[in-house]
Amino acid sequence: MANSGESDGWAPPDPAMAAERPPEPEPAPSESEQASTSDAEAPHGRSPHGHRPHVQGPSAADHGGRGALQHDPYAAGPYPPAPYPPAPYAPTPYTTGAFAQGAPVQAPYGPAPHGQGLYGQAPHRPGPHPYPYGTPPAKTPWLVEAPPGTPFHRLARTRLHRWWHPLVGTVMIVAVGVGLLVGLMLIAQITFLAATGELPEPPADDETALIGNDVADLALSLIMIAIFLPVALLAAWSVQRRRPGTLSSVTGRLRWRWLLICCGLAVLFCAVGFGMSLLAETTIDDPSGGDEHWVGWGDFLLPAVIILLLVPFQSASEEYIFRGWIQQAVGACTLENSRRKAARALSVVLRTPWPGILIASVLFTGGHGYTGWGMLDIFGFAVVMGWMTVRTGGLEAAIALHVFNNLVAFMFSAAVGQLDIEQGAVPWQIVAADLVSITLYAVVVVLLARRLRIQTVSPDPADADDAPKNEDTSPAPVS
Repeated sequence: MANSGESDGWAPPDPAMAAERPPEPEPAPSESEQASTSDAEAPHGRSPHGHRPHVQGPSAADHGGRGALQHDPYAAGPYPPAPYPPAPYAPTPYTTGAFAQGAPVQAPYGPAPHGQGLYGQAPHRPGPHPYPYGTPPAKTPWLVEAPPGTPFHRLARTRLHRWWHPLVGTVMIVAVGVGLLVGLMLIAQITFLAATGELPEPPADDETALIGNDVADLALSLIMIAIFLPVALLAAWSVQRRRPGTLSSVTGRLRWRWLLICCGLAVLFCAVGFGMSLLAETTIDDPSGGDEHWVGWGDFLLPAVIILLLVPFQSASEEYIFRGWIQQAVGACTLENSRRKAARALSVVLRTPWPGILIASVLFTGGHGYTGWGMLDIFGFAVVMGWMTVRTGGLEAAIALHVFNNLVAFMFSAAVGQLDIEQGAVPWQIVAADLVSITLYAVVVVLLARRLRIQTVSPDPADADDAPKNEDTSPAPVS
């Protein structure tokens, strides 16, 4: 029951709680007070900066030490309270002065502070960033190109080149190639066992025999050399991180039209060389091969088909290994970035194609079984092919001559019943005839390449759409 003196039947509040009661809100300003505001204030009771006034409530002492309270005098007005306090952005010319009269409030420059939205709106909270410590690193492409204007023998020296790349690539070619040869021999023996019912037993007096059958040995010997061609292309792609086609030419591919032109010249000069060899044999006192005779079509047809199918790959494989991989591997080691004075002086020689040509020619000669003047014949052939490759910017001319030279040699041996080319001593007259015909072929090819403006250095990708692909307006890189 309420006592007398109580207001409306309720007891007065406790005096101790009266000190903690927040003060009554101030009444809204009258219309006359609103008209007396400055012209710089924005309409509808907003500040010149486009925000509602932020009024500080009673202090912490007025609330018994419980902290300051925010008080919005417009809580009961037409604008609902914001869920987040507005950010104190700097004023702009579009939110102050005469521009503020009737002008829409512009968004502030720059992103809002962390945890706050624009004008009290809910902030955008994206998911976790995959790179919280900065922008993601740029992805480097696997294959890189040589700088524009690079000659053929230096195509392996890209911006990713390291001194150990040629060594690792060479070891890879040898290891993978030998592994494939072992697998090929196992397949050949299993096939021979399935066909005849017994394991192959090559004759002891023939060191070059693989199985014991002449036709099978011919096919295996050609495949064993051709198998190194894809391995060399793989080494260029995986170790040196360049296009495998750069082993073919400076354009990064095999130029088929130029290859066909070189094939026509190779047929012509092989005929010339064969005629010169026959002429040279007349000067020899005791010419060999007097007992050779035609074996007949029955014994010639199958070896001829194998020769036509496999000799192009065998010859191209040798060119890709010796004139392609080895010559470019040596040409990439130029020592031009060395700080030593002697190394910089040596780099003048290493930047030329001749170190690679000579090293590849020595290795090419060692891979054959010729002796005496025959070694000079093979070495001279390799040197001329290496020089011609650099001057024409690709392997096309060397592949053409090598293929048709081997086709003539293998076909002639098969026609007389000798499916393996006999290597050994060669009379000097035959060597002289071969070197003259090879040199004439190389000179004609280089002159024709200059006339047809065949590309001899790597092109500029920016000019690929403006200039013909086989056109080269720059001077020849080798003098």
